[in-house]
Amino acid sequence: MAVSDSASVHRTGVPHILAHSPKDNVAVVVVEGLKAGTTALGVVTENNSSFTVEVKDDVPIGHKVALVDLSETTTVIKYGQDVGRMTGGAEKGRHVHTHNMKTKRW
Repeated sequence: MAVSDSASVHRTGVPHILAHSPKDNVAVVVVEGLKAGTTALGVVTENNSSFTVEVKDDVPIGHKVALVDLSETTTVIKYGQDVGRMTGGAEKGRHVHTHNMKTKRW
């Protein structure tokens, strides 16, 4: 995962976002009301490492946050797997959902 922080981040609370694999380039919001400007605490469930990312948009629970800059046509990796492609760009910390991403199946 291309995030700047690592397992050395001291966890003092409940994570805001979860990534499932170190390969993921998005993480899922797991709290209600994640607001722009929040330094979100993230956890990678596969290895229990932690990281932070500055959230740049209000992001609803269950939606995704970009962990790296994603350009149009970039493959979105979640659960360590290809889950779709970007139809528009999203900088690190931006909201990723149906407005800028779609599955390759449809």
